[in-house]
Amino acid sequence: MATKYIFVTGGVVSGLGKGITAAAIGCLLKARGLSVRNQKFDPYINVNPALMNPTQHGEIFITEDGAETDLDIGHYERFTDVNLNAESDITSGMIYLDVINRERDGGYHGSTVQVVPHIINEIKSHFYAIADKHDADVVIAEIGGTVGDMEGQPYLEAIRQLSYEAGRENCLFVHVTLLPVVGKSAEVKTKPSQHSVQKLLSSGVQPDVLVCRSEAPLDLAIRKKLAMFCNVPVSRVIANPDCDSVYELPLLFEKAGLANEICRHFGMAEGVTPDLSGWEDLVLHMKKPRTRLKIALIGKYVELQDAYYSVIEALTHAGIYGGYDPDITWLQSEWFETEPYETARERLLEHDAVIAPGGFGNRGMEGLITAAGICRREGIPYFGIGLGMQMAVVEIARHEAGLNEAGSDEADFCGDDIFYYPAGRKSMETTPFSDWHMRAGACTTVFAPDTPLHRIYRTDEAVERHHHRRELNPAYQSQLIAAGLGIGGTDPDKLIVNAVFWPEHPFFIGTLYEPQLISRPTRPHPLFAAFLQAAATRKERS
Repeated sequence: MATKYIFVTGGVVSGLGKGITAAAIGCLLKARGLSVRNQKFDPYINVNPALMNPTQHGEIFITEDGAETDLDIGHYERFTDVNLNAESDITSGMIYLDVINRERDGGYHGSTVQVVPHIINEIKSHFYAIADKHDADVVIAEIGGTVGDMEGQPYLEAIRQLSYEAGRENCLFVHVTLLPVVGKSAEVKTKPSQHSVQKLLSSGVQPDVLVCRSEAPLDLAIRKKLAMFCNVPVSRVIANPDCDSVYELPLLFEKAGLANEICRHFGMAEGVTPDLSGWEDLVLHMKKPRTRLKIALIGKYVELQDAYYSVIEALTHAGIYGGYDPDITWLQSEWFETEPYETARERLLEHDAVIAPGGFGNRGMEGLITAAGICRREGIPYFGIGLGMQMAVVEIARHEAGLNEAGSDEADFCGDDIFYYPAGRKSMETTPFSDWHMRAGACTTVFAPDTPLHRIYRTDEAVERHHHRRELNPAYQSQLIAAGLGIGGTDPDKLIVNAVFWPEHPFFIGTLYEPQLISRPTRPHPLFAAFLQAAATRKERS
């Protein structure tokens, strides 16, 4: 069977949930036994999303092969439970860089290099490559931005050409659009969506399915109107209503018949009963009463909550099945550097637990150290990830190991580099920022027996995703252990410390890796489940 291609575009405004829609479609098709691969094409010129400020673009999602990708790749993985890689996140910067480098190397043999055909062909090559490499039944490609954006035109031309080359019967266009509600009468307006489809048609692309976001219910009259003026069958005008959780969307789409329409279009998996039992069980658990837990999230980028999207989702996953509702207080790490210690202490004592996710740069480090110290001394459950783990160890070094000038070589100054950039990697002084070596992607951690990590994971080792430059300096390891620091997990060679804990504490765990990246809605990560359980125990005792 020829690979089928689904292209998801967006109209009217940005932020309509194209990524969630593409992910939910992948979920429904996989539930029918089809193999799916999701892709995201972003029209910005940045080559590497990791160099974009998290407060502007949200978190960087790390794949198993260490690729630094857009947060939508996280949506795809969580909904389809398929581990993706670098080829699933493509930017215009990557496209143009590849074409320019090929031209510089003489790859075009002196031809005039232009947007058409060279840039368009480069875009198409990524659609074909992922299909060929993974022998996927369906490739679902989300086109970033909004129809009508100047920078998005090459992508619309590319999908138009691909539908001609692969055959219209093997391609399906899904357009996600907005139906605004205007006035006190709460009248649903279809005109913006009509204009959006007209703009798409001007690029040679006729949508096959309309996915309509609206606060109001989408009645049959509205669907018929959209069908008439957008040239789409009524059965393919699909409501995407506001719901309590994005994890309800696959079941809502299934009820609306979206996957059946897609299968009918492609002539595959028709009549197959999807196995959505896991999602049905998930939604059932979501509807049950849950205990509210006050969780303080201390970070460097709290101005934009999407900067910690996977952390929030991992807490949500653990809460659904544990019977907890994490109520998050967003605290800027720098706040702990300016407020009196007692004020900071009282603020954290108001919470059932504290989580400190990762980040880069020395801004806010001292605040993280202060917060970790309060949690350690006061018995507040603390979960440090990446930088949050590093600063917790620095706090122990300063106050338990007698290393008063302990810190990280990432800071402006510290006398003892507890965390350092290992020798043998590319020099940070002589290479550009983008070339600094990063320990990224899937790595194995071996857990020490009879430790909290071993008890929580219930296994001797696990594969987790990393995204960091610095590691615990071996020169200080024995001194820290003597001061009480517990080493919970290392790499298989026992050269790199991946996880630590503080003994005789309800929950004081730090991981150099990013466990939130492999948490799934129907399979919560054990560390997050244990963290919320510790928070609930504290709440019960207070």
